[in-house]
Amino acid sequence: MKIVAHIARILVGITFIFSGFVKGIDPWGSAYKFIDYFKVMGLEFLDELAFPLGILLAFAEFLIGATLLFAMNVKLFSWGALIFMAFFTPLTLWIAVKNPVTDCGCFGDALVISNWETFYKNIVLIVLAIIVFLWRKKLKPFSKSICHGAGYIVILAYVLIVGYSAYHEPVIDFRPYKVGVNIPEAMMVPEDAPQDVYENIFFYKNRNTGEVEKFTEENYPWNDTLNWVFDSMEGNLISKGFTPPIKNFVVETQEGENIYDFFLYDENYVFILVAYDINKSSRKNQDKINNLATWATNEGYSFICLTSSLFEDCTRFSVETGAPYEFFHADEIDLKTMIRSNPGLLVLKEGTIVAKFSRNAIPTPDDFVEGFLKK
Repeated sequence: MKIVAHIARILVGITFIFSGFVKGIDPWGSAYKFIDYFKVMGLEFLDELAFPLGILLAFAEFLIGATLLFAMNVKLFSWGALIFMAFFTPLTLWIAVKNPVTDCGCFGDALVISNWETFYKNIVLIVLAIIVFLWRKKLKPFSKSICHGAGYIVILAYVLIVGYSAYHEPVIDFRPYKVGVNIPEAMMVPEDAPQDVYENIFFYKNRNTGEVEKFTEENYPWNDTLNWVFDSMEGNLISKGFTPPIKNFVVETQEGENIYDFFLYDENYVFILVAYDINKSSRKNQDKINNLATWATNEGYSFICLTSSLFEDCTRFSVETGAPYEFFHADEIDLKTMIRSNPGLLVLKEGTIVAKFSRNAIPTPDDFVEGFLKK
């Protein structure tokens, strides 16, 4: 049984490490997921806490995982794993039943699983966590100095990587808009791609009893108008068809025209500043952005800003900051997926993302020339 307990310890440790790591390197992604939960729970007043909560949750997971994997104070951190699973297992059951969000975010963007799959995963984990907890006093490292040393190194590396990712962009990008992706290709749906398959459920009201009954397409009484009257219909998804990685890339003008083709098929470099909310956009490096935009325009490159804000807000922003670029509209969720920073910069060439920069790493014209034009 002790061997089983050690296996359980390793499995719980690895799972917690993976979950904490993929969320930790994308702290703003975790914050957006917290905001989604706050919205469906009516707790929008907690939105300001989303970012620190995202970092703390990921760190707690990683710390528990690392200490269990390297058998560092198992007596203490087995409590952490058990309490963690005791809280999240019923929570994920509620999410699976109520379906308030389509993706629980338990593994960030690295591994998207359904809400029910998340709950089943947690059932397995809580069983393993209980085994570890019951055997916590007997689970010792094979070499305390080696295991503890490795554990401290892993935890320190995690802290440094998360700090870098919070200041810049995730060191590993699991999103559809990663560097190297060709956006037009990522939007394509193959001709032979499987389609969504739905089952139609019909509800008819019995004229004699007044009761509403459920029918399928095979037996619904559409022609028996003497006994039945149509009440309602719903469609149940039987199998999910093909979904392209990028579904809704939009560059919408103030008149509502989507002109993304103009930028996606440009053979020159295209600079797309992304500011999902112009009113919350950091102005710390606005002078650098303006300088780069002016240089790019003079060199014949397109430089635009995508935002979900009202065009009136964009006009006011331009007046206040001297922004020399044009604003276009796009969906807020898509913009947050493109880049976590607000603002952040994407550089495209022939529709392929060749670079991404956070607001803290906006390049100068000389940086861009050295990094791209002289290659």
